[in-house]
Amino acid sequence: MSGALQAVYQNQRSFILPLAIGDAYEGGFFAGQIGVSGVATHNLVVGPVASAENASKLWKNARTATTGADSDINGPQNTADMVAHGNSTVYPAAHFCNDLVIGGFSDWYMPAKNELEICYFNLKPDTTSNNTVSGINPNAVPARASNYTSGTPAQTSASAFVTSTGAQAFAATDVYWSSTEGSTTSAWFQNFPDGFQNNYYKNIAYRVRAVRRVAV
Repeated sequence: MSGALQAVYQNQRSFILPLAIGDAYEGGFFAGQIGVSGVATHNLVVGPVASAENASKLWKNARTATTGADSDINGPQNTADMVAHGNSTVYPAAHFCNDLVIGGFSDWYMPAKNELEICYFNLKPDTTSNNTVSGINPNAVPARASNYTSGTPAQTSASAFVTSTGAQAFAATDVYWSSTEGSTTSAWFQNFPDGFQNNYYKNIAYRVRAVRRVAV
């Protein structure tokens, strides 16, 4: 194979090979797809625990408004807005994600509310019953118009993301920040013990896990 053909093949390889949830992919691990009206626009990549997760970051150091960081699906824009509005002291979680370089990729960001939910749905770390007042996600692929049941989603089948055995598992006892502002004083989070979504004060420290996206 010529060098030019090899380059084309490598560039397109991720789109023509089938991917399973949890597969190593594009600097991290395949977490599912995001889209509009059930049609995929991007593959979602969750970063490795060792470099892309931090156990304690403030969303913001004050309970004040952040212009623009209110999208449920556009994590890159939410993150860019936070980074533009303040330094790492003001927006610790966003800067942590934005400043990462992993696997040669520098486009990591803080997942928006519906992106983080897809990580929970597909990579649920244990067998805890789900909270049944959360789970609707129009940006999931396929889109979901109903909340979780106690047993759906089930624990992930991706062994690297299972709490008891996997090195890449989300923390099954902790809360993760999304990049989506909920109000002037609060931002959205996802509780990984049971999937509960809500918003809480921005100047509280929760976990954060960086992701990136690849167009399909």
